Amino acid sequence: MSRILRSYFFWTYERGSFHYDVMVTLILAFIFLTPRIWNYGDHPQEAKLAPGSVVVTTTAPGDFVYEIPAGEIHGEGALDAQIQQDVQSISGPVAVDRYEAVREPHGKIKFYRVWVHR
Repeated sequence: MSRILRSYFFWTYERGSFHYDVMVTLILAFIFLTPRIWNYGDHPQEAKLAPGSVVVTTTAPGDFVYEIPAGEIHGEGALDAQIQQDVQSISGPVAVDRYEAVREPHGKIKFYRVWVHR
């Protein structure tokens, strides 16, 4: 038995032999079954964007949702006018339906989510 285990460890069996197939099957089982059993701690991460990037998604034809970082909202006057100006500088003339501030857990505004239509 120790000779078989040593041969498995040093991978001495010829390709196509029974023991070679057993080793390959065990490796494939490990690769495909352990992520379901064992938590490796890897999770999808939030998209890594350049600072100041504006994310635009389409909800319907002519309807868009903008995510504008709070640091990009600058200028004088009301927040509505600033958001309207920033969105129009990206996409041209649009009508802002509504917006909301998305906050971090400790209360700081992370970005503004803005719904617009053409």
